[in-house]
Amino acid sequence: MSLDDVVNAFVPGPRVRIPGRAGGPLSGLSFAVKDLFDVAGVPTAGGNHDWATYNPVPQRHGWAVQTLLDAGADLAGKTITDEVSLGILGENAFDGTPLNTAAPDRVPGGSSSGSAAAVAAGLCDTALGTDTGGSVRVPSSFCGLYGIRPTHGRVDVTGMLPQAPSSDTTGWFARDTATFAKVSAVMLGEAPGPLPTKLIVAVDAFGFADPEVAEALAPMVERLSRIIGEVREEIMAPQGLSVWAKAQRTLQPVEAWETFKPWVESANPRMAFTVAAGLLSGARMPEADRAWAALMRQEARARLRHLLPPGTILCLPTTPFPAPKRGLSAPVQQLFKDRISCLCSQGGLTGSPQVSLPGATVDGAPVGLSIIGGRGTDAALIAVAQAMEASA
Repeated sequence: MSLDDVVNAFVPGPRVRIPGRAGGPLSGLSFAVKDLFDVAGVPTAGGNHDWATYNPVPQRHGWAVQTLLDAGADLAGKTITDEVSLGILGENAFDGTPLNTAAPDRVPGGSSSGSAAAVAAGLCDTALGTDTGGSVRVPSSFCGLYGIRPTHGRVDVTGMLPQAPSSDTTGWFARDTATFAKVSAVMLGEAPGPLPTKLIVAVDAFGFADPEVAEALAPMVERLSRIIGEVREEIMAPQGLSVWAKAQRTLQPVEAWETFKPWVESANPRMAFTVAAGLLSGARMPEADRAWAALMRQEARARLRHLLPPGTILCLPTTPFPAPKRGLSAPVQQLFKDRISCLCSQGGLTGSPQVSLPGATVDGAPVGLSIIGGRGTDAALIAVAQAMEASA
C-alpha cells in the first residue's frame, strides 16, 4: 500500500496515472477505474493474478476510460475488485479488502470495492465500477455514496471485462451531486432532467429490509415524496423478492461460467473457494432451472414496465442492512449475500436504471435509498438526486 493509498483502494504495484484532455467539461476532476476496465499498456487483472497472466495486455483504453479522459478528467489509478467481479461484499483473497472509511470495521461492499473506497476516502472525485448483480449499488449504500446502475445497454461496455453480459453494466460513484451530474452527463450523453411526477414506494422491499433501515430511510422517503408530489404504495415483486433473486442467481452464474469456462479449463487458475463455488453452480445449473429463470425475467420486466410508465419512479432500500463486519465466515457471508440479492435482482432481471442516494445511517453506518425508473430514464434519476441534495 502506498502512502497516498491509506485505504488499500488501488491495485498493488506502480500506480497508473494519465492526464485528461485540457479544457474538457470534467477538467479538474480525477477518477479511478475498477480493474475490470482496460487501460492501454496496463494488465487488466480483474482481481485475480492468474487472469492477468492468462490474458494479453490491452493496447487501447476501454470506452468508459477513454470517454472520461476525453472529457478532461485525470486518471488516478486502477482499483481493487472482487475476483473477476464475482462477489458482493468487497473482500479479495489476493489484494485484500479496501477500507470503508464511513464504517472502518465493516466491508466496503463489492465487487467495485476499491472504486467506492477511493471515492469515499477522497482519493479521487469519481470512479468507474461495474454492476451485474449489485456491484455499484451495494458499495454505494455501504460507503455512503451516490452510485448509478444505468439502463442495461445504455453505456458502451467495450474494454470492460464481462461477467454475465445480459446483466453487465458500467456504473460510477461520487460524493456529491454536482460531480455525479457532471460525470453522468458525459457518460450518458444527456443532461439531468426532467423530474418525474409520480412516486411508488415498494412496500415489499421496505418490509424485507431490517426495521432499523426502514426507519432510518423514512425521512428521505418523506423528502422524496415532497419533491415528486403524487405518491402511492405498491408491491414491486408480486411473485416474491426471493423468487426474483432466485431467477437472477440462476441466470447470472450460468453466464459467468460461459464467460470464464475457457480460462478455468485451460489455466486451472487459483481462486477463492467462494468464487470457484459460484462458477461451479453455473456449470451445473439444470436446463429446467434456466428455462424457468428466463420466464421469470420476462415477468419481472413486464411488472416494471407496468409500474414505471413515463414520469414515474419507484423507491426502495438499496440494501436490507448496513455493511456487515469484515472477516465473517463463508456460511455467514452467504446469508448476507442472499438477502442483498433480494433487493438487487431487479437490476439484472429488468435492465432498468437505478441510482442509490446517500443520507441515512444505522448505528453510524451508511444505508442508501434507491430510485428506479423505466428503461432510458437515467437522466431523470440524476435530476432527482440533485433535488434531494438541494432539499436536505
